[in-house]
Amino acid sequence: MSIKEIDIHSALKQYFGFSKFKGLQESVIKSVVAGEDVFVIMPTGGGKSLCYQLPALISEGTAIIVSPLIALMKNQVDAIRGISKEDGVAHVLNSSLNKTEIRQVKEDITNGVTKLLYVAPESLTKEEHVEFLRSVTISFMAVDEAHCISEWGHDFRPEYRNLRHIIKRIGDNIPIIGLTATATPKVQEDILKSLDITDATCFKASFNRPNLYYEIRPKTKNVDADITRFVKSNEGKSGIIYCLSRKRVEELAQVLQVNGIKAVPYHAGLDPKTRVKHQDMFLMEDCDVVVATIAFGMGIDKPDVRFVVHHDMPKSIESYYQETGRAGRDGGEGHCLAYYAYKDIEKLEKFMSGKPVAEQEIGHALLQEVVAFAESSVSRRKFILHYFGEEFDNATGEGGEMDDNVRYPKKQIEAKTHVLTLLETVDATKEKYKSKDLVQVLTGKTNAMISSHKTDTAAFFGIGSDKDKRYWMALIRQVLVAGYLKKDIETYGVLRLPEAGRDYMKAPSSFMMTEDHIFDVQPDDGIVKASKASGAVADERLMLMLKDLRKSNAKKLGVPPFVIFQDPSLEDMALKYPITLEELSNVHGVGDGKAKKYGSDFIELIAQYVDDNDIMRPDDFVVKSTGSNSAIKLYIIQNVDRKLPLTDIASSKGMNMSDLIKEMEAIVFSGTKLNIDYWVDEVLDEDQQEEIHDYFMESQTDKISDAITEFEGDYEEEDLRMYRIKFISEVGN
Repeated sequence: MSIKEIDIHSALKQYFGFSKFKGLQESVIKSVVAGEDVFVIMPTGGGKSLCYQLPALISEGTAIIVSPLIALMKNQVDAIRGISKEDGVAHVLNSSLNKTEIRQVKEDITNGVTKLLYVAPESLTKEEHVEFLRSVTISFMAVDEAHCISEWGHDFRPEYRNLRHIIKRIGDNIPIIGLTATATPKVQEDILKSLDITDATCFKASFNRPNLYYEIRPKTKNVDADITRFVKSNEGKSGIIYCLSRKRVEELAQVLQVNGIKAVPYHAGLDPKTRVKHQDMFLMEDCDVVVATIAFGMGIDKPDVRFVVHHDMPKSIESYYQETGRAGRDGGEGHCLAYYAYKDIEKLEKFMSGKPVAEQEIGHALLQEVVAFAESSVSRRKFILHYFGEEFDNATGEGGEMDDNVRYPKKQIEAKTHVLTLLETVDATKEKYKSKDLVQVLTGKTNAMISSHKTDTAAFFGIGSDKDKRYWMALIRQVLVAGYLKKDIETYGVLRLPEAGRDYMKAPSSFMMTEDHIFDVQPDDGIVKASKASGAVADERLMLMLKDLRKSNAKKLGVPPFVIFQDPSLEDMALKYPITLEELSNVHGVGDGKAKKYGSDFIELIAQYVDDNDIMRPDDFVVKSTGSNSAIKLYIIQNVDRKLPLTDIASSKGMNMSDLIKEMEAIVFSGTKLNIDYWVDEVLDEDQQEEIHDYFMESQTDKISDAITEFEGDYEEEDLRMYRIKFISEVGN
């Protein structure tokens, strides 16, 4: 054993407390210590950062670590300082430092105290920093998140492109170590070329994470309820939920909180103090779930994240892989659940419309891979590994059962003749079409590109018209995974015939094709939902019983039936069968107050009905809804209490009067009192109020259209709605 080997093993124990290396770490560290250029592809959880931290601590001089995120640097600096007596052992050099702090950093480097210097690529463009770094001993340069160099990477940063030029200015023979957690073969090639380390020793760990279970569900309008139930079923476990927009982060975090889940939001729009507080709460287990944009997670070293949920599909398979990779880093269970709807993909495509054409092409190609992944019925694990240029061995590969497609397989059909047709068409069209265009050729549909190549006049045009577009897209995806077709990345996804495909054409064999998922269902397909407009009721018999009960209770209390519960509320009860006051309070238009005041008889009746008829109750009502405008409702209640003019309340929230009345109606219909006497008194005199009051007391309905007819246009719709709010608030709540 050489001195260096003894050094790295004792240093591992001394600094990090580990007695042995993980995976490829030891080989990588030996190469770095030997002064070689090194390229490391190591998926999240593989111990990537140790590959440069340990060599930096035992090498002469200071290692420069280029990192794209300030939060990531801070996290790592804190970790390194925690294992050393010297606080100056690790520093950051970025825009967050003042002059005094920069002077301290440079002093520590000059005195040989600092072993790791974390910098943003922008900091290296400053002449004064470059001049200073030229004057000190640099052990090596580590480029973390190296995929940022490639425009084909999922997180391209133009400033990363200049790194090689900057490194040369600091010193000619500085060894370089490039590291990334996710890189397709194309991105790997880009990184090596851009850093000018084409002769680097390459270390590539397997992308297979056998402990992760991958699942995709169709995204419906009830996605928040579904996520809430999923989190509830994993009570006490740590999880991350990713949303694309800050607004969704806030809303979903609120829904979870209302349902008794310890959840916090995290996004770049929160002030830095709150972000740090929420991140620490998650790390210290003061909360179970973080609902976040992708701003969260980089450098978060929490080994026991048990689930990662994607409320929206990410922009690329790399992003998906990196984000799901935050689950189960300790080797324990990790459930990766994503919700997919094609309209989300279309939204992402719209966001790209302002970008340069080449960038749009790349973005579109990456998104189509996400669509393929979500809609595919083949093993999700195989799909991911194939994407990263790795094949999954059915015989020896771990985690083969760990995805929804494998665990609950779809029907398979023999597709040998269609595979042959597909490959022959690719060959006959001289390998010049992408999937979408090739499917047009097969089904006999033309477009500008097809007609410009005169393919629509060829004998084989429309040869596959016995099957639809969906079938051919599914087959192409499965043939790609099988290796009989290949996507040419350079030309944004044109299909090519590799050797294996040509061999198949010479000697075709059985090809069992899995029937694809059909994911483009309308959000409410097959789901009966009670609403004022639809009047859809799951149980007509129960509805009649509820109406009778409402009528008799109204008689006893001397109030109109609609004051107790409105029709949409009864419809929702007949759908959801609530049997406790808590469940009833989550029914459409029923709040806590109304449930407590009028609910007991209703839940008793429903419980008896459920029992007598052996009804299986849906569990949707368990999920309480905050409504995206709960903050607006709170604002209205507080300001009506302060007797603020309603016109001012409306304009401060950018609403017109009709919108404000609608919000106030929702508040009082669900059982909350709202005293708007101060406003009603301004618009209606005493006699008018008495007349409208008597009408509502005797009426069987609270419909405004009926009231307008009754009063033959004597009152404006707005005034009647306003008085109805006062009436329900006083008589009903």
